[in-house]
Amino acid sequence: MILVLGATGSTGRRVTELLRADGHPVVAASRSGETRFDWSDPGTWLPAVAGASALYLMAPDGTAVDPAFVSVAVEQGVRRIVLLSSSGIETMGDGRLLAAESAVRDSGATWTILRPSWFNQNFDEGFFWPAIMAGEVVIPLGDVRQAFVDADDVAAVAAAALTEDGHAGRTYEVTGPDTLTFGEAVDLIGGEIDRCVRYRGGDEDYIAALGFSEEAIRDAKAFAALRGLGDQPISDVVCEVTGRPPKPFAMYVREAAAAGAWRP
Repeated sequence: MILVLGATGSTGRRVTELLRADGHPVVAASRSGETRFDWSDPGTWLPAVAGASALYLMAPDGTAVDPAFVSVAVEQGVRRIVLLSSSGIETMGDGRLLAAESAVRDSGATWTILRPSWFNQNFDEGFFWPAIMAGEVVIPLGDVRQAFVDADDVAAVAAAALTEDGHAGRTYEVTGPDTLTFGEAVDLIGGEIDRCVRYRGGDEDYIAALGFSEEAIRDAKAFAALRGLGDQPISDVVCEVTGRPPKPFAMYVREAAAAGAWRP
């Protein structure tokens, strides 16, 4: 049995679908899904993990992966953990995900850590969707190029790591096949939907958009550190693990637009 956390989210939903399509028994867990799981309610942990031998581990942005749950999972028989982390977490000082990675490595289970780049789906399922619809995306990354990756590809790598040998002890930087600046990504979306969508990529733009708050200033410093790394390298992880190339951003945009993602 494989326990998938966040099973109604962008990657968890896709991991669940892939595993079930291949005939693997899955417990799809989330706060509002088939099986209830809530990080803030330890009473939901044991019923969700009972009988599972593998675990897709993730927590929503801003929620910590509680090491007590990881211990419970291993005590109940989980022998393989695949953690959804993120790229650049050391540079940005993301203590939440650094602690999650440490908990998994120290768990006693076989582990694989996924460090994906920015999801394509942030633009149609996630936090950039309202900005696209409003006509302006503000993120302080200037003209640094990012290797946007499709959630389908992240899920395919996760499903392979959960069910196949050869992934133990690996940390995978999961990227798309090409790099774009945020401005180029936004322009592709705007061109496809025939709408003007601006990109503002300066620190001052970001801080002003968030009301000059202390949180905005702190976040801008973290993004400045990420910007200082320069263009993000492209990895071959998706091809190596799944045997097929990752989806280009332009293809994602065409498919999402055709499905009505940014329809008024």
